[in-house]
Amino acid sequence: MNEQPSNGKAIAGLVLGIVSIVLIFFGAYGAIFGLICGVVGIILSIKARNENLTGIATAGFVCSIIGTVLCAVGFVACACLLGGLASVGASLQ
Repeated sequence: MNEQPSNGKAIAGLVLGIVSIVLIFFGAYGAIFGLICGVVGIILSIKARNENLTGIATAGFVCSIIGTVLCAVGFVACACLLGGLASVGASLQ
C-alpha cells in the first residue's frame, strides 16, 4: 500500500492563519489572540512544508503571515488610540 503523509499540520496552520485574520476585527484583545494564532500557524506551516506538503502548507504560511502582520498593526493602533485618549482625558482635568 502507498501511504500518503498526513497533512494535519498544514491544515492546522491554514485554519490558524484564517482565524488570525478574522480576529483583527475584535479589537485589542482579538489582536493579541490573533498574534498568538498567527505565530503558531507560521510554525505549523513551516513544519508541514519541511515534510514536503507544499500546497496547503504554503497557503497556511501566507495566511498566517498576513494575519500576524494585520494583528500587530491593529494592536499598535489600539494602543496609540488609548494613549491618545488618556492624554486628552488628562488635559481636560
